Amino acid sequence: MRRSDLVIVGGGLAGGLAVLALRRFRPELSITLVEPGERIGGNHLWSFFDSDIAADHRWLVEPMVGQRWPSYEVHFPQYGRELEAGYQTIASEALDRAVREVLGAESIVGGTASDLGPGHVTLSTGERIEAGAVLDARGGKGDGLELGWQKFVGQMLTIPQGHGLARPIVMDATVAQHDGYRFVYCLPFSPTELFVEDTYYSDTPDIDTEALRGRIADYAAARGWQIAQRSREEQGALPVVIGGDFARLWPDEDKVARAGARGGFFHPLTSYSLPDAVRFAVWLAREAPLDSTLGQATRERAARHWSRGGYYRLLTAMLFRAAQPGQRYRVLERFYRLRAPLIGRFYAGESSLSDKLRILSGRPPVPLGRALATLRNFL
Repeated sequence: MRRSDLVIVGGGLAGGLAVLALRRFRPELSITLVEPGERIGGNHLWSFFDSDIAADHRWLVEPMVGQRWPSYEVHFPQYGRELEAGYQTIASEALDRAVREVLGAESIVGGTASDLGPGHVTLSTGERIEAGAVLDARGGKGDGLELGWQKFVGQMLTIPQGHGLARPIVMDATVAQHDGYRFVYCLPFSPTELFVEDTYYSDTPDIDTEALRGRIADYAAARGWQIAQRSREEQGALPVVIGGDFARLWPDEDKVARAGARGGFFHPLTSYSLPDAVRFAVWLAREAPLDSTLGQATRERAARHWSRGGYYRLLTAMLFRAAQPGQRYRVLERFYRLRAPLIGRFYAGESSLSDKLRILSGRPPVPLGRALATLRNFL
């Protein structure tokens, strides 16, 4: 029977970053990572702004950054701008290499966990792993939450004649609106390589993959891009939180520690998890008790995160309840007229009180009656 000081169940972003941070600060620990997939991190590109990660946490992600840009653009039907803010991307292949390098093949166990407790993990094969602590990082369940969805299909396009983009387009909402708020996201990896993602803030997680592939092709054609090859493709449906009950998301009687989306560690409106995954990994490695009390410690941290996220859940409710689906882009169009530092703090989940007041000040970009009704229901 295998035994480890810590078993991490789930080798996604949260689980992988936790391994890297623990190896730096607690190299003496024996760690087992349980991951059924062939690659740590799956098939993903994770992008983030410079302001998303504190300067003293940058060491955790810097070695894995594959592409950097000094600015980015946004485009809306009546407004567009370039923002001087650093933007970076990590590919899941880089996370996979980094984790395997520090952990070793013998500490990565394939298979699915069928039973977890604070001090053990049982795999579907029947193998039992005893542990000083267990961390569940398998992804979110969403119990007790009222959710909207950010869903997408993205493709890496080869455009031999060149695409002409010098910087990312984080939101191009000049496209026809479908299924809620739609925008196109573009990352230029080289003069001829461009990742294009068709993205929606939608009421459902359902994805019509073929339809979104077709819209990517239509977007490229409208820009005059002749596609020679499509290589990397990814898709997903990420939860955005409108409301809910933390006690149902994570019942007090559940004593197994959680990380990542399973513990609610993501931005309620953007659904981005990388900034919180970095903060959690550093906290886990430097401060957390890696024993039977880890579950309590992570639940208390998650409860504080839930409390701090109340303002962002209100904004999510405004986007999904107060705005008509085809008019949701107006909320983001108004938001992007604000000052760049405020926008940066918003994405990092660290909005100040003055930021919050400024975002809500003035006439709302949604029907006033629906906005007031949403606010009453939220409160």
